[in-house]
Amino acid sequence: RRNCRGNPNCLVGIGEHVWLGEIDENSFHNIDDPNCERRKKNAFVGLTNLGATCYVNTFLQMWFLNLELRQALYLCPSTCPEYVAGGGVSKDKDYEPQTICEHLQYLFALLQNSKRRYIDPSGFVKALGLDTGQQQDAQEFSKLFMSLLEDTLSKQKNPDVRNIVQKQFCGEYAYVTVCNQCGRESKLVSKFYELELNIQGHKQLTDCITEFLKEEKLEGDNRYFCETCQSKQNATRKIRLLSLPCTLNLQLMRFVFDRQTGHKKKLNTYIGFSEMLDMEPFMEQKNGVYVYELSAVLIHRGVSAYSGHYIAHVKDPQTGEWYKFNDEDIEKMEGKKLQLGIEEDLAEPSKSQTRKPKCGKGTHCSRNAYMLVYRLQTREKSLTVEVPAFLQELVERDNCKFEEWCNEMAEMRKQSVARGKIKHEEVKELYKKLPAEAGSPYDFISLEWLQKWLDESTPPKPIDNTACLCSHGKLHPDKISIMKRISEYVADFFYRQYGGGPRLNVKALCKDCVVERCRILRLKNQLNEDYKTVTNLLKITVKGNDGFWVGKASLRSWRQLALEQLNEQDEDAEHSNGKMNGNAQNKDESNEEKREEEEELNFNEDIVCPHGDLCISENERRVVSKEAWEKLKQYFPKAPEFPNNKECCSQCKILEREGEENEALHKMMASEQKTSLQNLFHDKCRPCLGSWPQETDELYIVSQFFVEEWRKFVRRPTRCSPVSSVGNSALLCPHGGLMFTYASMTKEDSKLIALIWPSEWERIQKLFVVDHVIKITRTQAAGADPESALYASEPQLCPECREGLLCQQQRDLREYTQATIYIHKVVDNKKVMKDAAPELNVSSSEAEEDREENKPEGEQDPDFNQTNGGAKRQKVSHQSYITYQKQGIRRSTRHRKVRGEKALLVSANQTLKELKIQIMHAFSVAPFDQNLSIDGKILSDDTATLGSLGVIPESVILLKADEPIADYAAMDDVMQ
Repeated sequence: RRNCRGNPNCLVGIGEHVWLGEIDENSFHNIDDPNCERRKKNAFVGLTNLGATCYVNTFLQMWFLNLELRQALYLCPSTCPEYVAGGGVSKDKDYEPQTICEHLQYLFALLQNSKRRYIDPSGFVKALGLDTGQQQDAQEFSKLFMSLLEDTLSKQKNPDVRNIVQKQFCGEYAYVTVCNQCGRESKLVSKFYELELNIQGHKQLTDCITEFLKEEKLEGDNRYFCETCQSKQNATRKIRLLSLPCTLNLQLMRFVFDRQTGHKKKLNTYIGFSEMLDMEPFMEQKNGVYVYELSAVLIHRGVSAYSGHYIAHVKDPQTGEWYKFNDEDIEKMEGKKLQLGIEEDLAEPSKSQTRKPKCGKGTHCSRNAYMLVYRLQTREKSLTVEVPAFLQELVERDNCKFEEWCNEMAEMRKQSVARGKIKHEEVKELYKKLPAEAGSPYDFISLEWLQKWLDESTPPKPIDNTACLCSHGKLHPDKISIMKRISEYVADFFYRQYGGGPRLNVKALCKDCVVERCRILRLKNQLNEDYKTVTNLLKITVKGNDGFWVGKASLRSWRQLALEQLNEQDEDAEHSNGKMNGNAQNKDESNEEKREEEEELNFNEDIVCPHGDLCISENERRVVSKEAWEKLKQYFPKAPEFPNNKECCSQCKILEREGEENEALHKMMASEQKTSLQNLFHDKCRPCLGSWPQETDELYIVSQFFVEEWRKFVRRPTRCSPVSSVGNSALLCPHGGLMFTYASMTKEDSKLIALIWPSEWERIQKLFVVDHVIKITRTQAAGADPESALYASEPQLCPECREGLLCQQQRDLREYTQATIYIHKVVDNKKVMKDAAPELNVSSSEAEEDREENKPEGEQDPDFNQTNGGAKRQKVSHQSYITYQKQGIRRSTRHRKVRGEKALLVSANQTLKELKIQIMHAFSVAPFDQNLSIDGKILSDDTATLGSLGVIPESVILLKADEPIADYAAMDDVMQ
């Protein structure tokens, strides 16, 4: 029944049962019978679902079975040049319809006379420009297509063709408004192609029609202006049906907009409807024939408005039989009765669902029907529609292609059967000779390859035994379990027929590997005993100089290290050989992994210093007895050996002393620099460009990065490296010019520079290497107003690089991803609460100044890391300063969130509509109730990106929410 995988002589259960005995010919191929694709007698033709086009297929089948529409479309003259010229349709090229009418003509002709079980409507769908992967609103598609078809047919000369849409589907109703004061009646006549019926709160179709026609009162603010009274008066308004079409389309409004979620939802409520519908009680004039019979029910299966599946139940007008059209599959209903059946089973049933009401004879109930089609009852015989000659010629051409395909598939099946029979005979003969007899020559071959040889679905590849080889190029002992021993006769046939290698015969058994495996097994068995021995020996206190130094970490894990070392050879074999049949690992990668593992696992190397000698830290090592060390050396013969009397590394001792001296030197250096540069360290008496000090006319500039790094060293001289130079090149462009204007250094760029007093600068030049001197000089006439002073920098500003920097900064603000913005909801309709967000009611510069003035001393710079627990500084690497010409200089633009605000993560390329959906989830305000603004500008274009609207990181957007209408039901009842 199954194969013994550990036994190389077991050749049972490897797939041979498929070939032994008699075999059905159909098992020799995986090609379906082409006759299954052939249309059955007296059956309709299906339509292929191109992805999500089932809603299109349902309407096409319903329109096809409207015989009057089909006949009118057949009467449309062709625009094909060859046919118009009288030469018939060209056989050299495929027919390509030019108009929607021609596409529909050709599709209907194929549905009528094709030999295929189903046809492909992709030409028609492509002509309409529909996305085959996206499910559209079926009701909207019906309206738009009918409008397109009517417009296309209006250009036809034949009135039977030109007016077919109006004759079949168009009716008339009137909006009638009656003044309550004078009784004047105004009437607005309108055409309709379907009646859209609200189903909320109703159980029967007739109730939905009654509500559609019910009277509405116009009172209060909604009063009607009467032209007779010349004033606004109370009035009533209702719809009156004037005429009905031959085909009455009733749209059940199952898909409604949910104002709470901002999405469409499906109403899964039962609606009852009868097979006979008398419309006379609903008509204005009662003297006509208004009895309709049900001809089609369009179904949407699924609980969501955005997914599901569309099918159609349509009545054949010629036989009166009902059919279910489900894309390629068409099912005939029994007994000429409509049977909805499984269509009423929802995909996700819930406990709150109502039970299906009982239906009497001739009536039906459905919670998935979204369109009901009724045909005017008539005693006339149904039409017999013939396919025009030029269309029939095209259909016959397609039928010929289908027959050629059927013959081709049948021939392929025959060839597969012939190959299968040959393989059958080969397997039957070879399987008998597969076992190797005692004393006869044999070969080893992988079980996986044998199974593939016996697998009928895949032709075997050349034999590949490289994955089974050991490091000596012979058969690895561990691979015996996945190999099978077969006779030399069959092996000769396999290598001759399929090729491959290397061949593994009796000489391929590797004795070296077996001996090594036995050695490892013995050591593994001995390991547990030795572990107990070593543990006991470690408890003995070592006296004198007889012991050896061993790392404490190595002692803790020595048994695991030894076991892994013993298994190392097996792991190497697996790494080098990989999986069977050529899926070998890269040898370089496996060797690299091996080296890394060796570096981690070497015993006693945890106490070896970088110079290869004994480390100086005695906390990491201990002394073990000579007996314990000898036991450990059996498992780790290459481990570094350090006797008890071994001196520590002399170089490490020197370095330790030097380190202590350096620490003392750094402390002294930090203390001297701190005393010398008190103002720079404490940041109390630093000059400010915004209020230039009167006692000097020149100030020097260094980068804030230098100041921060120097402060780190002064605070922690033993942990941080001393600062040796002032890197002012980071503030200059490649041409040597300054990157900042005087105005920018007083405002947004002030966080990137530090101002230095002249006396301080002299001390800095003595303590550090200065690459570039940057100086700001003030010139002012005697007795003149201080505001009239002029400021010059040395070196001067580089305008080109400054402009490039600003452009890059602006570009960075427009090309962000996953940045934070803040949405502030307006508390009432008049104002934003100043207590909640003062910065929202003033200009950005005023707000910034207010915040700066309110901060305690020492917190003017939000990036300054105070020792007393101020705001944490955002770290910026020195590299980022050097490359700021490319990336833009980063500033702190952090916004402090206040009450009424929520932070959202956005990207510059997302649309305003997508942002509104985020806001909806955050504030529970539907997108159409959101009024958004930024800096006084209204944001209204839903398709625009946030970058184009000027929304940058840390922006604050104001949200004003419209109050939702309380009574949704009352709103739905109002006829617009």
